[in-house]
Amino acid sequence: MRVVLRLFGLALNVLSLCGYAQTPQPLPALNIDITQTSVSGLSSGGYMAVQLAVAYSSIVSGAGVVAAGPYFCSQGKLLTAMTQCSCNPPLPCGVSATSTAVPSLVLATRQAFARKLIDDPAKLAGQRVVTISGQKDTTVPQAVVQQLDDYYRTLGLPPAGLSAISLDNAGHTMPTLNYGVACGDSVSPFIGKCQFDGAKAILGWIYGPAPLKPRTGSAPAGHFVQFDQTAFLPKSGRWSVPGAAGLDSTGWVYIPEDCKAGARCRLHVALHGCEQGQDYVPADSSGSKPYYGTTFVKHAGYDRWADNNQIVVLYPQAVVIPVSNPLGCWDWWGYTDSHFADRKGVQMQAIRAMIDRLSSGANQ
Repeated sequence: MRVVLRLFGLALNVLSLCGYAQTPQPLPALNIDITQTSVSGLSSGGYMAVQLAVAYSSIVSGAGVVAAGPYFCSQGKLLTAMTQCSCNPPLPCGVSATSTAVPSLVLATRQAFARKLIDDPAKLAGQRVVTISGQKDTTVPQAVVQQLDDYYRTLGLPPAGLSAISLDNAGHTMPTLNYGVACGDSVSPFIGKCQFDGAKAILGWIYGPAPLKPRTGSAPAGHFVQFDQTAFLPKSGRWSVPGAAGLDSTGWVYIPEDCKAGARCRLHVALHGCEQGQDYVPADSSGSKPYYGTTFVKHAGYDRWADNNQIVVLYPQAVVIPVSNPLGCWDWWGYTDSHFADRKGVQMQAIRAMIDRLSSGANQ
């Protein structure tokens, strides 16, 4: 019944989109140092962030992972994803201290490199990685996130490169200072008032050790731009059909004023979780809030630390696929195809193409 309600809500959302969306703009070419690209995400967005960090380790300088586990955790199996890498009632939860099978995932990573499907995993040792987990998170328990830490350590990330943050009052949520639901609640919008600035912790660790410069005022000084995501999908074949790849028709990017003016900047890719995409329709949606909209984009907290730190923030958007992806998650178990976690995956290629476009105006 829950899925039926969501699909009904999706139909309502389609009818209302014309009153919501801007005219999407082309993604601009900016003066961005592609080697200073970083990624982060919550839940399925965290798993996608790890996939991007591993598959494109030659350009990714750091990763922030909130409530997600190791690379290729699902091993391409939905049941494994839902019972060993996360917990999803009424399925039995099989999460334990070793449930993700880190040695097997490390081996799979090395085999993917040998098959030329990902960049050299040796480069992971040079990344700056921060993981955030909540002691009250029963969806992705802390044991899963701790195994992500183990995965990175096994592949050579030194202690100085890893910051593992545990929040004793947090559920399955993107932690903020004061926006969202109660910190311990694992409910929509999955952004919690935790008196902890998750975006600052992520960007500060990745681009540290110098502290981030705070925004001068309370309002964004830069620009939120809605851009055309379809430009980064194949023009023919199965992925050219709207929504088939699990990607929405538009995404968002936040551009600080100095980056727009041509200053040398860095790029951070921020990935929403399940039930957080702009077109997601909650089952209990009402006329006052028919769909998720820009809640994650404008309230996860990244733009606050982008303005005065030369950081452009890219917010790609996933979308619901009835039956195979009813919650609008990023593909971390294979609902697109078997290449979901490597450089041949359609979502992976699309996001990499967005990164390449944004950094194509770099001054050499």
